[in-house]
Amino acid sequence: MMENEMYDLLIIGAGPAGLGAAVYAVRAGLRTAVIDRSPVSGGQVLSTYEVDNYLGLPGLSGGDLSGRFREHADRLGVSFITAAVQGIEQDAGQHTSYTVHTEKTDFQTKTVILATGASHSLLGVPGEKELAGMGVSYCATCDGAFYRKSTVAVVGGGDVAVEDAVFLAGICKKVYLIHRRDQLRAADSLQKKLFSLENVEMLWNCEVRAILGAEMVEGLEVCNNKNGEQTRLEVEGVFIAVGIVPDTGLFRALVETDEKGYVIADETCATSQKGIFAAGDIRKKAMRQIITAVADGANAVHSAQEYLHADIL
Repeated sequence: MMENEMYDLLIIGAGPAGLGAAVYAVRAGLRTAVIDRSPVSGGQVLSTYEVDNYLGLPGLSGGDLSGRFREHADRLGVSFITAAVQGIEQDAGQHTSYTVHTEKTDFQTKTVILATGASHSLLGVPGEKELAGMGVSYCATCDGAFYRKSTVAVVGGGDVAVEDAVFLAGICKKVYLIHRRDQLRAADSLQKKLFSLENVEMLWNCEVRAILGAEMVEGLEVCNNKNGEQTRLEVEGVFIAVGIVPDTGLFRALVETDEKGYVIADETCATSQKGIFAAGDIRKKAMRQIITAVADGANAVHSAQEYLHADIL
């Protein structure tokens, strides 16, 4: 495939949603390609130490699971373009088409699936990046089972942080919830449940200054922002829940998003812009998991097929 031909579908992003969409698109006979800025497919999954909740493939590392996804796509002959997308422009004319601009060249397509994912907000402290996937996690439901009967910490004060702490309290020996303020932002019902748990300890007005450990997390350096007192907290894992940012900055003028930047699209994955679909973590939805991202990819391709068929008719 060349950049001067018209694609039926271009998929932007090579995480689980993008790769799932690619498999379905090729099997549907669509002229398609996946554009991603990295030559290594997988997205956030690559930083997951072990995935134990993907149906039929328990116990794989995130890298191994991503490799399986990419091998499947390669086996079907999916075309991959390594390039950073710089914008999408709707073409003028009777039939809607789009130009996808990259730093290398431009590509024309009849439909687009946005599958650029989201990025977890980082604490930005020493040890966080070095120990990612080795005790540092951003998803309690994904990785919590690996810390059964262990002592862990959750960082944050919103709904996700409290939900994570409650979930982990059910399987861990002890859970610290570290929050930089003196009250939580989570819903009252969640707070009541949290405070009823005997193995959860609140650390108010505290901030993590460093994540400690050589090959695995061994502890945290915590500072009280009221009195400046610093302590070392012995934990085997830390779950960071200080927010998530959808990677939609390039597309917010093209499709409708909510106040947080998530693309508004239902289970059909159709956005406010005809011919543009959103799949995976960038879509506004209740649950963001590998399996739901792959499902989004399939739904988005189905919707793109229906759109292309209607356009032909």
